[in-house]
This record gives sequence, C-alpha cells and structure tokens, in this order.
Amino acid sequence: MIYLDNSATTAVCKQAADKAYAVMTAQFGNPSSLHSLGIRAESEMTEARQQLADLIGAAEAEIFFTSGGTEANNLAILGAARAKKRRGLHIVRSAIEHPSVTAAFDRLAEEGFEVTVVPPAADGSINPNDVVAACRPDTVLVSVMLVNNETGARFPMDKTAPRIRKRSPLAVIHTDAVQAVGKIPIHVGRMGIDLLSVSGHKLYAPKGVGALYCRKGTRLLPPAALGGGQEKGVRSGTENVPAIAAFGEAIRALPPTAESLARFTALKERLLEGLQSLPEVRVHLPLDGVPYVVNFSVMGLRSETLIHFLAEREIYLSGGSACAKGHASPVLTAMGLPPAEIDSALRVSFGLHNTNEDVDGLLAALRIAANTLTHKR
Repeated sequence: MIYLDNSATTAVCKQAADKAYAVMTAQFGNPSSLHSLGIRAESEMTEARQQLADLIGAAEAEIFFTSGGTEANNLAILGAARAKKRRGLHIVRSAIEHPSVTAAFDRLAEEGFEVTVVPPAADGSINPNDVVAACRPDTVLVSVMLVNNETGARFPMDKTAPRIRKRSPLAVIHTDAVQAVGKIPIHVGRMGIDLLSVSGHKLYAPKGVGALYCRKGTRLLPPAALGGGQEKGVRSGTENVPAIAAFGEAIRALPPTAESLARFTALKERLLEGLQSLPEVRVHLPLDGVPYVVNFSVMGLRSETLIHFLAEREIYLSGGSACAKGHASPVLTAMGLPPAEIDSALRVSFGLHNTNEDVDGLLAALRIAANTLTHKR
C-alpha cells in the first residue's frame, strides 16, 4: 500500500494506539471523579495537555481539548466574535479556509456580522498586506489558516499579527493550524495570536480528539452545548480520556520538525522531478509552500477517475480537501484556475512513513494512467 493522503488523516502510531488501549482498560475512570481512578484519568489528561502546550509554546492552562479541528474552529470563531459583538461587527477571513471556518463565518453573517473575505494570489497564497488592509478599527476577529490543506500555502502569521493589532486593536486573531502543528515550528507567543486550532488525527493520534489554544485573557462566549462545565466551561461533556492521552503520546513520538521537513523536501523534489516527464501536468505551487503538500493537475483526466484508478492499485491520495466530498475545490476556484484544471486536480500529502519508493510507485502508476485512460476516452 502507498498512502499519500496524510492531510486527510494519518495512521495512528503504535505509541498512541498502545496508550489509548491502556487508558481504556486500566485508567478508565471519569476525570471529574474524586476517587483515585478518576484522579489518575485526570493526570493522563494533564500530561497530554502539557505535551501539546510544550509543542506550541503555550501554557498548560491555555489548552482546551475538543473533538477535533472542526469543533476547535467553531469554538474559537463563534465564541470570540459573539463575545466582542457589542464592540464591533466586522470580521475578516481568507478565501481559502477550511469549511469549518467558512461555515462559522457564514453563521456569523446571518447574525449581523459584516464579513470581509481576502482572496488568494494566483499561486494560492494569502498576501499579508491584503489581510492588514482588510482590517478596520471595528474589526473584532481575523482568521487566516497557517498552512492550507489543499495547496500547502503557508501564511506568515508571526509577521502579520503585530500589524493587525496596530490597525485593529479590538481584533482577536485566530489561526487554523491543523495542517501545521507538529510539522513546522510553532510558538504561539512569538506568533502573537490569541486562538489556534489543532486536530489529533493529522498527527498520528486517533480521530475524535483535537484542541484549542486560547491565550490567557481571551474571552469566548459560552457555547450552546451546556453541561458539567468540563474544560473550564469552554467545552462541557465528559472528556475522551483515551483519545486525549493518545494525542499526547503521539505528540511525544513526533520527530524534530527540522528532520521531518528535510525528509518531506526530498520527497517533494523527487515527485516534482518525476511529474515533469508526464504529459499535460500542471503543478500548483505556492511561493512559500510547505514541502509535505503537493497539488497538481493531470489535464484531460478527471481527478475522480484517477483516484479510483490509483486506489485499485492500493495507491491512495486526494482530489483536494477530503471534506469537499467530490465538489469543486473552493480553494482552487478562489485561485482562479480553469474548471478543467480544477476537475483534474490531485493532492499528494506526505507523512512520516513515506519513502522514495512510494513516490516512484505513484509516478509509475500515473504514467500507466496517462496512457491507458487517455486511450479509453
């Protein structure tokens, strides 16, 4: 099997799987219980919270566990904007955000907020100057993702956040870092942000667990789901302790980011070199993109057809965001690509287990597809 869809989800690493099993069978107490089994369960959560805090340069008390990146984005965006509603109704996002961000902004628009959407450049990147220019004195929320899940475009939040604050002192700054945490160096303090979203299953942890970093002093309006007040009232409901503990263990198992980036860069260069020998391939490379996401189009062949062709040979990748479910990519559309190019787009996303042989296997299969499927048309 050649798995090249790691931006959609990753395989759970052995350390995380073993940890989840151990907690499910031995440390299964409710972390809100006062007896020793509950206390041990709470300790597992505290350790995982500290692991993530250390990874992103936060304080342990600033980490709140969620069911994943979608819930983290919703809590951040809806909670921050509604908390600031009396002070301003203007909010800003980029046009290449994840659906969980765009849907949250759409909901806020229905509630009376004015939304400014910053379009990408032709290469898919978001110009920091455009984000700053979109901000106003009454802007209360700005959300731009750190790494785009379809193109790998990277946003320099560390250089942009201070400029946003100068122009919009009221603004809460959020970033969807689901495709960035654990893969590139992140320090929330030096980045100057208030809210950051993370997803466990992009980091070799189980699905169904994520986290929201909320800078101390940042106010979020309480969510609609009320209950026992877990996670300091930010997210009620008994915590998924096995998944949370596994999340922490997966973070502990991550190699240094410099080591991973060097590996991904070599794989990307090998892939790009091989794609040059294929007919009618157009690569969509952002100027400052991460090396672990490569988006390209094999012109004349629909991505859905290619995905099934490759899957029959146990080669797995995407036609864009896994969340799009076959719909035209809003990211590639916002970039202004022709419909035929969007319709034939594929996304390769590398993980820690990928090798040169994986890249070569994909290229060989694409050559066969280019010959076989073209002749069948």
